[in-house]
Amino acid sequence: MNVQRLPSDFIGLSKVMPPLSRRGFMSSSAAAAAGYTLAAGPVRADAIQTDTKGLKAGMADVKVTGGNMPVYYARPENVQNPPVILVCMEVFGLHEWVKDITRRIGHLGAFGVAPNYYFRSETNGTDLTKFGVEDLPKLFPIVNAKKDEELIADLDATVAWAKSQGGNTNKLGIIGFCRGGRNVWHYSTHNPNLKAGVAFYGSIVDKSDAAPKNTLELAGEVKEPVLGLYGEADTGIPPDQVKQLEAALKAAGKTAEFHEYPGAPHGFVADYRPSYRKEAAEDGWKQMTAWFKKYGVLS
Repeated sequence: MNVQRLPSDFIGLSKVMPPLSRRGFMSSSAAAAAGYTLAAGPVRADAIQTDTKGLKAGMADVKVTGGNMPVYYARPENVQNPPVILVCMEVFGLHEWVKDITRRIGHLGAFGVAPNYYFRSETNGTDLTKFGVEDLPKLFPIVNAKKDEELIADLDATVAWAKSQGGNTNKLGIIGFCRGGRNVWHYSTHNPNLKAGVAFYGSIVDKSDAAPKNTLELAGEVKEPVLGLYGEADTGIPPDQVKQLEAALKAAGKTAEFHEYPGAPHGFVADYRPSYRKEAAEDGWKQMTAWFKKYGVLS
């Protein structure tokens, strides 16, 4: 078996220093009421709140093997045929921060859609968004059991649904964070219709029975330009791994760029938790937007 005891993303998540005090953070009850995951640790009281003004946003179901997969979407109102950007979530389920990110994508003029591809585990009453830090040992086997072929099929179904709702899948992009960043790399080896992708601190060397090849081994199969955004202080994905991936993509003649942020840990874009680094996160969002404009996802 190709199994690591603890994947890179969990190492990076677990080794971000917690706050020294609870000042500046929501109570657990307030954070849960607001819809944030508690498994990632304390939730910042000043987490970014993105409104739905000018957007049509909400939950929907997408038919996939095994049932109806919940998705959260946000798209500009009264815009015909907007570009489509898939949002691949972290390991914590479809919680409020993932929805907020999707609304931010909507405000860029795209049809953002975030599928809950862990929903099959949740049909048994296991809601990942309700997990606390003490439940992390239960979370590992659920997310690590997600097979690449099932993930790819779920994302394909999400793209088809967005097209059926008027999205322009000829201008298709994908973003992802943490395990979702890894999913960007892996889905990018499959769908030739992707115009561009952006992977935020996606793991590079992890593989398992469910994902028998890692990102590094799949580099030669990437089909579209991908931007990798990483933190130099990520304890799970050190800079030498990023350099290996960059070299493998270059050797394969692929279009890819990387930005590494000094002092930034794993999860530096996650403005709801202590790993957030404002300057790096804002620059990463700017780099992402420019990348999508450069390769024709956003106008």
